[in-house]
Amino acid sequence: MASKLLRAVVLGPPGSGKGTMCEKIARSFGLQHLSSGQFLRESLGGGECPRGWWGDDRGSPAPGIFHRDEIATGWDGGIPPPLPRVHRGLFSFRFPRTLGQAEALDRICELDLVISLNIPFETLKDRLSARWVHPASGRVYNMDFNPPHVQGIDDLTGEPLVQREDDKPEAVAARLRKYKDAAKPVIELYKSRGILHSFSGTETNKIWPYVYTLLSSKIPPILSDEEN
Repeated sequence: MASKLLRAVVLGPPGSGKGTMCEKIARSFGLQHLSSGQFLRESLGGGECPRGWWGDDRGSPAPGIFHRDEIATGWDGGIPPPLPRVHRGLFSFRFPRTLGQAEALDRICELDLVISLNIPFETLKDRLSARWVHPASGRVYNMDFNPPHVQGIDDLTGEPLVQREDDKPEAVAARLRKYKDAAKPVIELYKSRGILHSFSGTETNKIWPYVYTLLSSKIPPILSDEEN
């Protein structure tokens, strides 16, 4: 087993299950989970940020507000915030999204492995289009496999759910195309370094055992696959 800290990244298009996968990794391997959203909240004094922008309550850019990707690579085009002290290792998702971000990340740490989630386009489109949220808390529901108890109503507050503009069917295809174009050079970069590991499927729970096996070869797990 490797004795050094493990540094890894989980890549995948919107709706691919990166968040769920990262929760499983954190529980099973005791790794610290980082995301650009976390850096945003800490840098700007806490609070929730809408997807993509720290802006108004519709997720639109407000005057003088930076795009999340800009903050993720530094206020002035520099590097991400300093990485925290960790005992076993760390991993991130939603970053890097572009080649420029990957190059910025190179300046602060050397990655040990990159996990890429490959989910069919139609699966992603259906999954994202079925997603509704409670704006105040950020709770996410999926009308296909995680619906609220009462249609259109948040389980905890009884307040109405909304569908974000970028989750509407006509916007989903554009989001997926944009991701594909931006991610291609990032994926090629990590593939050329021999640290890219791709996993294909339609369900996170079916992909997870293969990810668990890969990570177990790099760092001892603290939970068995069945315990997660």
